[in-house]
Amino acid sequence: MKKHIPNTITCCNLISGCIATYYAFKGFYFDALLFIIIGAVFDFFDGMSARLLHVSSPIGKELDSLADDITFGFAPSAMVFSFLSSFHIHLTFVPYLAFIIAAFSALRLAKFNLDERQALGFIGLPTPANALFWGALIASLHFQMFFEPYQLPDYWLYIVLLLIPVSCYLLVSEIPMFALKFKTWGWRGNEVKYLFLITCIPLLLLFQVRGIAAVIAWYVVLSVITNKRR
Repeated sequence: MKKHIPNTITCCNLISGCIATYYAFKGFYFDALLFIIIGAVFDFFDGMSARLLHVSSPIGKELDSLADDITFGFAPSAMVFSFLSSFHIHLTFVPYLAFIIAAFSALRLAKFNLDERQALGFIGLPTPANALFWGALIASLHFQMFFEPYQLPDYWLYIVLLLIPVSCYLLVSEIPMFALKFKTWGWRGNEVKYLFLITCIPLLLLFQVRGIAAVIAWYVVLSVITNKRR
């Protein structure tokens, strides 16, 4: 019975991604972001439960990648697509560029499954981090566009379009990025991780929802700085 627990949790991750995608196409971006976060929680616990119960399996690994591409690839792509569709764009194909994120997320997950270098860290941006970046950015921009007393500047359209290839590159890049995994709780050897966690607090307090996107951007920058120093 216990061997089915991790797969059940993984399916909950997948269902969360489906619900997030539904809300994304409806334009309910905060709800979509919420279910991406819920999916990330399930994604964390499915791996943990598999390790604790010693029931990891090839099926679980494949199912996990499928669920992750729905929750952390397709769902944020749907958010970006829906957001771009809200602009008056003469070139009707432009919003469909958002789905490149889903394709590169799938490539990232496939690489991760075959790459043995990523036991203690990551090579390239993890798909959950990329999804949280897009989810938080789109939700906050939509709020500014429709609920605040001033309109969203049109240049955000071009910023989002520019960020699409940037995030796709980061997903499949060879840039080493640290993981928040602690072998010990001491400061020595964990300086970068503690620095990241401490600096996340003011970013979230200052920028609120958009602070999540700022945290992911800071994570990438700090990983690059750390890698160059090494």
